Amino acid sequence: MKANIKYIISAAVISLVSVTGCKKDFFNRPPENAIAIDNFYKTDAQVASSTLNLYNSLWFNYVAKPGWAVCEMTGGNGRSYSSDVTDFGNLNGAVTNLNSQNDAAWSSLWTVVAQANALINLMPPRAGADVTPAVLNNALGEAHFMRAMAYFHIVRLWGAVPIIEDASNFLTNFQVNSNRIEDIYTFMVKDMKFAEANCTKMIRTGSITQGHVSSGSASAMLAKIYLYMQDYPNALAEAQKVINSGEFKLYGVDLPNKTYNDLFKTANNNNEESICQLQWAGGASYGHGNPAQASLAASGIITGTGDGYSVLGPTIDLQNSYEGGDLRLHATIMQAKDFYPEITAAAGGYTVPDNINSQGTDAAIKKYVVGTPADNGGIGAAQSAANNTYLMRYAEVYLIAAEAIVGKNTTSTDAQALNYINTIRKRANLAPLTVIKRNYTVANPNYDATYNNAVPTTIIKDDILAERRHEFAIENDYWFDLCRIDGWNGILNNSHPLATQLISQQERGTYANDRKTVYHSAVTPKSTDFLLPIPINETTADPKLLEPAVPYTFK
Repeated sequence: MKANIKYIISAAVISLVSVTGCKKDFFNRPPENAIAIDNFYKTDAQVASSTLNLYNSLWFNYVAKPGWAVCEMTGGNGRSYSSDVTDFGNLNGAVTNLNSQNDAAWSSLWTVVAQANALINLMPPRAGADVTPAVLNNALGEAHFMRAMAYFHIVRLWGAVPIIEDASNFLTNFQVNSNRIEDIYTFMVKDMKFAEANCTKMIRTGSITQGHVSSGSASAMLAKIYLYMQDYPNALAEAQKVINSGEFKLYGVDLPNKTYNDLFKTANNNNEESICQLQWAGGASYGHGNPAQASLAASGIITGTGDGYSVLGPTIDLQNSYEGGDLRLHATIMQAKDFYPEITAAAGGYTVPDNINSQGTDAAIKKYVVGTPADNGGIGAAQSAANNTYLMRYAEVYLIAAEAIVGKNTTSTDAQALNYINTIRKRANLAPLTVIKRNYTVANPNYDATYNNAVPTTIIKDDILAERRHEFAIENDYWFDLCRIDGWNGILNNSHPLATQLISQQERGTYANDRKTVYHSAVTPKSTDFLLPIPINETTADPKLLEPAVPYTFK
């Protein structure tokens, strides 16, 4: 943690970090074009602009690879032969404390914490007399929101870590213990409650200018955090608060002329369904545009910018898990002969070739693949697309509400819960459920006698988990769902028997050249696989990170 506390302290001597990336050496000194702290925060415009970087480059090194490597590959939605990420799909201790993408994720997320802390601690005493209190409070609310959002990723990836609120407390001592997971969740709740109380309320109109979080965004995230804690009454209350607020709208439901696929088009950045998005500057220098398409797109024909490396393919398991007629499949996965009029539109659209084969899956990723610059209003460049990255969508609030109503029950016919989940299913063109079932056995769609019974004939299924998987596939969330499926005690004690069963039944193999035969591959994770190892450079600098976590003293 020594290095990252240094980042936090370095960030604390400036008021506004210039957007030049988030390399480690950058945070060891103020940027050359940084504005002196005592000369900033003097107007409403300066205060409002102080949070811009929290939505952009600080997250780049997480989004570029680690986000999908962990959440999609470890979770069984994606596979890759790429040497720097393949271990995430192998499990069984393959990801070590020397892994470069593990380190990149750690550094990126802690940098978000660093910048949020700089704003929270340094801005209030320096705000000018002419700054409107509501503007200052909103900026502070955004900083608290993003600090909690970063910690939400950190605690789910590495478990117990230090809670850092004010870097000045560590000027003479970089040795710090990790704090308990339950304390980190309490800390996140406090941050989100502050954001809920101080961020401006906003009715979303789909305007590109509505890119920052609001009070409703914080309520939505509170619902999600409470869900992880199995605090179902509070999760439901916060979710229904959002649903009843009228702030957000569902594409294809409240806005019937829009579709699920439309959610992922650049033209619909900051749409009415967006609760929180990272704001990318398409065509900007490396580190400021969206890097997802560069990794995910099946070819340079699609991107028109020379990238499109196809380093992630959708697993056979994910492909086979969709119900027939689910419109989300076409919006998430490219399969042979699929047609996308919005990609290479000037040439009449894009038809997926018969030989499509990202990473041996006979398919490719579609979600977050948006096409050429010409397809996106003339904006974009190699590794710098203009489409935003979701950190949360309104559809999730409906699924949170349904799950909170079901609670720990294995079945439910509650009308309200069914209404919430069926609203999402209806948009996907699926028949409504009449009962919500959890942890029940069905025939395995991946079973084939040619596997010599290596694949089980039956598998465990969960209606809510399945709905979440298909709604948010390739949005970097599925692994976190698997990690919480054994409940709050499972999170606290790193105990995941049900998740282990669910993962072990996944087909992670590849198709043979005949495009029919499957080279079967499956993994059975160990308990140690459910948390990433803290990077070795951090534990070498601060061995206390390897000691048992200690309670946090809240102020």
